[in-house]
Amino acid sequence: MNGTLFLVSTPIGNWDDITFRALKVLREVDVVVYEEHREGRRLLSHFNIPEKITETLNEHNEKESTIQIIRYLNEGKNVGLISDAGTPVFADPGQLLVKKTIEGNVTIVPIPGASSIVPALIISGFRIDEFLYYGFLSPNSSLRKKELQKLKDEDRTIIFMETPYRLVPLLKDISDVFGGDRRLCIPFNLTMNDEQIFRGTAYELFLKFSTHKIKGEFVVVVERDSKKRMKDEG
Repeated sequence: MNGTLFLVSTPIGNWDDITFRALKVLREVDVVVYEEHREGRRLLSHFNIPEKITETLNEHNEKESTIQIIRYLNEGKNVGLISDAGTPVFADPGQLLVKKTIEGNVTIVPIPGASSIVPALIISGFRIDEFLYYGFLSPNSSLRKKELQKLKDEDRTIIFMETPYRLVPLLKDISDVFGGDRRLCIPFNLTMNDEQIFRGTAYELFLKFSTHKIKGEFVVVVERDSKKRMKDEG
């Protein structure tokens, strides 16, 4: 009999956001799959979860690790997959594993929990009945601008993810392509003690972050095109 693959969401910064169900699953599974050993071990240690059989699954070893994890599942072992923070598979490695698990007719159980996307949306104040999660743009400025150009007239709120050291270039490109007056909301270090919410136009926030070197995890929420917004509001 095959085991079960559990996709276990973990806190994005505040340990108190772990769920009782996530802790129960991590204590009971036979194998825990980390994105990175250091972060995974830190999580299990913090919650006093005994050492397990462990594997890593990340962008460097996804194919090889998927084969090994499928082998564990076929042996009847239950496996818990976690990312460094938040919901695994979403904007993280793991899609190949999910695909192969489905193909093998193995049960997959999602364990919901912390995510930066929904909190960022609900605190933005923008229209969220429809939104576009775009994720990470290209790290190359010219390619990033081309992607943004295609999104310029988007009639939905847009969500971008980015690494901390590329925030200022991203804001510069958004200001250049979407216009400096496009309104943004940037939740910063969500759930942590130093959580901050920055609001303003693309150009205002570009100037702010260019001047004040603030580092941390963030989400960029972009309001839909202002002309369409004003037309609806009018």
